[in-house]
Amino acid sequence: MNKIININCPMSPKYKHIQEEELKNKVAHDWFSIYDTTQIIGKIDFCIAMPRDEADLFEPESLLWAEAKAGVKKDIYESFVQLILTIGKGRTLDEYAHPDFLGAFDAEKIAFIHFDAIGEIFSQNDFNWNVTPSNHTTKEFRQVYDIVKSTIESNLLLFHFEADEKDLRTFIRNNFKKDHNRIAKKRITPASLPHIYRQWCRTVKPSINIDWQTAKDGGILDADFFLADILSKNDLTLKEKLFVLLRNNRYILDRKINDAGLTEQQIAEFTDGGIAHTQFWNRYARPPKQKYWDIILNRRDKIVPQDVRERKGSYFTPPQWVELSQEYLAAELGEDWQEEYYIWDCAAGTGNLLAGLTNKYHIWASTLDQADVDVMHERIANGANLLDSHVFQFDFLNDDFSKLPQPLQDIINNEEKRKKLVIYINPPYAEAANKKTVTGHGENKTNVAVQNLMYKKYLPSIGIAGRELFAQFFIRIYHEIPSSVLAEFSTLKILQAPNFRDFRKIFRAKLGRNFIVPASTFDNVKGKFPIGFFIWHLDQQDSFKETTSNVYNENADFIGKKFICVKNDAKSINDWIISTRNRQNEMKIGYMSAKGNDFQNNNYNFIINNKSQLPHPRGTWITDQNLKEIAIYFAVRHCIEATWLNDREQFLYPNDGWKQDPEFQTDCLIYTLFNNNIQSEYGTNHWIPFTEQEVDAKEEFKSHFMKNYLKGISSQPQKYTQGVLDFDVTEQCLKERVSTSTPLFLSSEAQQVMDAGRKIWKYYHSQPEANPDAALYDIRLHFQGRNTKGIMNNSSPDTHYMKLIASLREQLKVLAGKIEPKVYEYGFL
Repeated sequence: MNKIININCPMSPKYKHIQEEELKNKVAHDWFSIYDTTQIIGKIDFCIAMPRDEADLFEPESLLWAEAKAGVKKDIYESFVQLILTIGKGRTLDEYAHPDFLGAFDAEKIAFIHFDAIGEIFSQNDFNWNVTPSNHTTKEFRQVYDIVKSTIESNLLLFHFEADEKDLRTFIRNNFKKDHNRIAKKRITPASLPHIYRQWCRTVKPSINIDWQTAKDGGILDADFFLADILSKNDLTLKEKLFVLLRNNRYILDRKINDAGLTEQQIAEFTDGGIAHTQFWNRYARPPKQKYWDIILNRRDKIVPQDVRERKGSYFTPPQWVELSQEYLAAELGEDWQEEYYIWDCAAGTGNLLAGLTNKYHIWASTLDQADVDVMHERIANGANLLDSHVFQFDFLNDDFSKLPQPLQDIINNEEKRKKLVIYINPPYAEAANKKTVTGHGENKTNVAVQNLMYKKYLPSIGIAGRELFAQFFIRIYHEIPSSVLAEFSTLKILQAPNFRDFRKIFRAKLGRNFIVPASTFDNVKGKFPIGFFIWHLDQQDSFKETTSNVYNENADFIGKKFICVKNDAKSINDWIISTRNRQNEMKIGYMSAKGNDFQNNNYNFIINNKSQLPHPRGTWITDQNLKEIAIYFAVRHCIEATWLNDREQFLYPNDGWKQDPEFQTDCLIYTLFNNNIQSEYGTNHWIPFTEQEVDAKEEFKSHFMKNYLKGISSQPQKYTQGVLDFDVTEQCLKERVSTSTPLFLSSEAQQVMDAGRKIWKYYHSQPEANPDAALYDIRLHFQGRNTKGIMNNSSPDTHYMKLIASLREQLKVLAGKIEPKVYEYGFL
């Protein structure tokens, strides 16, 4: 049925003057009442599924995912694009089987498009899915719009609720059949692969007679059994060179020819006679279309467990960066570099980094995982430009070079040929600890590093950097393949990180051309930080000090240059703030959490009442004696927005210029006063910068410390002569302090922040039962409330409050912009 109706046809909206939630409820009731409309799938607006009873073994069969818009949407194509971006950003297809149809509707019309007509867009490897789907002005939104518009135009099925009521009901009845007995095998596409794999792990994997943990430790992965299944017909794997093959009711793997010329192999059978396996694959049409086979093999990393990817480097390098890196190699080594140089990718995965190279006689590829080797051999059979004999299994961090193919050994052992060897890699990045281990929610991964011979061999020279697998690769290459060229993808740690200080003292090579890109463009990489491509000439002794790197955005557009430098002997901002501790006669007024010296750790830098609020506190007490420095530290770290590009930049020990700049000091204090997480429930709030009269408070504040501090009233105690005062200092103690200096001078920008803040305090104190000692956090919580997860909501139904808080935030941005130049002037960055 190809019913195409002019989407701009004037029509009276059936569901006019109702909000989006009510619209979804009415459409569900009026048109889809016999189906399951209760599913909540990611952030998709509207989901229709087949009804399900308790006897069903599998998840409900999705029929429709749709985008809903209140009112009348003139360009319904935009709604489809927003739905596509929502699905892509949420990686929804990793967790759920795709529906038969995608849809979009508003108050007057509803449109459908079959998923198969548009599904290939989710298989793009070089697209940034991290944009906000509802922002129709982004480059990514327009990019998807341009890609899918013609497809939607030629495949769209559109109905107006009133004019096309009969046709719409017929369409739904014929296409969303409520029939549990029908067998409609779903097609397999690269986009649906992760979801099908997860379902397979849940239902089929337990029926295979294998100790999976022992197998995993031995390099045998469930992903290869799944590949054997999915690339099969009539339960016979169609790809003979895969590591695992399905043969009727069993799997065979690890096939070898022994000394007698006989084939040896391992066999894995089903514990249930293959019942679970048969029932599962009754749901899917195998094999997928042949045009997808190479894509599925090449993206084996999508179904390899996270810890294995990190350890073995089974990561796919996006095609745009593969192409760009080879352009940089040609610029660095000469246009004919592929004829003059040999190339070895010693962390090859399935070999996609080598795509585009032309001289297969000069290319070698090795990887830790034999299954990846088998995939590469299969790709060679399908036309990949490599030689079978040049693709081999090799554990670079443990094996001796004597295990390498003889032609490659001859190159490494010959000094002149070695100068023409390019080690071209995107290596594994696993490290001994990560964010989860730091916060106490995960196990330390030290064994990832220490089980390697290279770690034990080079630890004394490179120190803590040895916990990173890519550092182990680089140091072995540096020492054992000297005079070669190292062309590598890695984070900027090698250039800037304090933990790599010892590494940089040993790794003395000349850095050539390089570029940096967003890490988010790499599949399965979380976080916003830069990944760089660096060409190192190991035959030239040089200590890295600085470079100017070309910067590309997620669309591979050149957006400028970034100066990168390192000061190996420079002290950090944390060294500076530590020097403010334990001053005489201190009065504690709060605690500042602080971790790391770079932008990526700024989320760990916040101000609270007490150290006891944190399970693993790292930071320093805030006192009346170091408040000035604390405010500077906090403002310096937060006044500049953290981006993927500055993520690894280090904050440094400042020069003394800030000491002669009282305006800068006060600007930082005002910025900090309106950016902290002080809460009155955890102790006396010493952070109120106003008097009771200024904000019409109904009761006297317990502490006037901050207002007195701004007035220049000294905090030197009269009756305490030594030691640190208790956390809660009585008002009487504060009254015993005397004024010894003039009030702090507020710049116009700081005054604007104070004025905006005063209005919020005053509005809050007009509320019934307002807490006199409320901090800004308490005030925000009062108006914004918490969601079901206990997290403060981003907005409030109180429109006057929203105007006031928006004004405060705007003034804080202005103040932050004023502080920013001083951050560089005084050497903090």
